[in-house]
Amino acid sequence: MRPADYDFWLFDLDGTLIDVDWSYTREVFDDVGAILGREFTDREAHIIWNGLTGKRDDQLREWGIDPAEFWPAFHSIENPDVRAERTFLHPDAEFVGELDAPVGLVTHCQQFLTDPVIDHLDIRDWFDTIVCCTDDTGWKPDPQPVYRALSDMDIDHRRVASDGGFGSVADGVLAGDGSCDVGAAWNAGLDAIHVERHGHEKRGHCVMGDYRVTNFEELWRQVDSETASD
Repeated sequence: MRPADYDFWLFDLDGTLIDVDWSYTREVFDDVGAILGREFTDREAHIIWNGLTGKRDDQLREWGIDPAEFWPAFHSIENPDVRAERTFLHPDAEFVGELDAPVGLVTHCQQFLTDPVIDHLDIRDWFDTIVCCTDDTGWKPDPQPVYRALSDMDIDHRRVASDGGFGSVADGVLAGDGSCDVGAAWNAGLDAIHVERHGHEKRGHCVMGDYRVTNFEELWRQVDSETASD
């Protein structure tokens, strides 16, 4: 399905629409490392911050770090106002504010960080709903946070089980930079746009998607190319 034809859009936040200055990330991991008594390399900080290898908790355990110790330390260090000031919007993401369709945000970024960031960037009015994943809502690739967003937007999207697959009354898409975003989209019966801003070589693997782009400008170039070939 072509992007212009979608009835609704969902987006991930960090790494998809916005990013933070690397210096901020480095400072956070320096401080977390001091609490945990373990230094984090630049590569490790990139992996956890951007979720490059998939589920962050699995990666932490592989390194011998207990997620139950890491995340409280991580969130105790983060200053919402400082993070907001050092966050920037990707220019190619500005089209989101011009979409003539319901738009939702489904993010692993916690509410206490999400609110100051989107207010600082003045993009709150882009979204009809904002769902910050928690243990109660579920975490992508679990489709439950997606269903929560659709319910908030009063979108009639449901599974059609007659053929054992997915179908929908309204057609939509979820765009994100992680494999968990693609998984959440497909698990909920949506199309998926994978935005690879880091490069496959840094991630160590390729992530599939109905569209695979390095930025949203490339998405629209693909659409224009497909239209011209018809």
